[in-house]
Amino acid sequence: MEVSLSTAELQIGFLFFPGMTQLDVTGPFEVLARLPHARIHLLWKRIEPITSDVGLTLMPTTAFEDCPQLDVLCVGGGPGQMALMDDAEVMGFIARSGASARYVTSVCAGCFILAGAGLLEGYRSACHWLSRDQLSVLGAIPVDERIVVDRNRISGGGVTAGIDFAFRVAAELCGEDLAKRLQLMLEYDPKPPFDINERNAPAALLAEVRSAAAPMLAERLRSSERAAARLRNGGFGPDDAASESAAVPTRASR
Repeated sequence: MEVSLSTAELQIGFLFFPGMTQLDVTGPFEVLARLPHARIHLLWKRIEPITSDVGLTLMPTTAFEDCPQLDVLCVGGGPGQMALMDDAEVMGFIARSGASARYVTSVCAGCFILAGAGLLEGYRSACHWLSRDQLSVLGAIPVDERIVVDRNRISGGGVTAGIDFAFRVAAELCGEDLAKRLQLMLEYDPKPPFDINERNAPAALLAEVRSAAAPMLAERLRSSERAAARLRNGGFGPDDAASESAAVPTRASR
């Protein structure tokens, strides 16, 4: 799906939301913002500060209503993802934007947001290892790989995989030569101090991590099951989004 460079702007949108894991987005942002003619949109309902899951404050640049048609839609994860699954305004925006985007992409648990919007039915997807098996609840096909490309869906695994993912997206958009140049310029040559992952970690450590994550994973599963039930019944209706928007103050009234 590689395309030649042109002078046309690349419209790239990253979803921002309260409780997001910022590296899911800021890692890919660091790469994709350097593409020729890239115009980056940091997307949320309103232009207001967003606080990440560990307390970093971030500022969106583009409200949903002002978002142009996107070449790339990118959605990260984080514990705030569960609340979004029940948010008609957000899920409606993701469904509409994803339906017209050239590439529909995710990092970590952002794949659940895409799947909850009906955008991963029958598609292969990467995900954070702790939650990967839950993707099938929403009709996606979980894959144990760091980066997965299935037609125009591109996904990265957990958190740090977003940087690897971004270089793959850069190559799809602008060719491997440019992606390699960016990787060299950013000195992306990771050498982690510990060789540890879900496949080689000691059983006791795996059990400890799974136990700590169990409440979040249970909540994620419940949110996915609710989203799957909605999709079977046709998704959110227009009245759902309208009633939710009416309950939220507009920028003019705040």
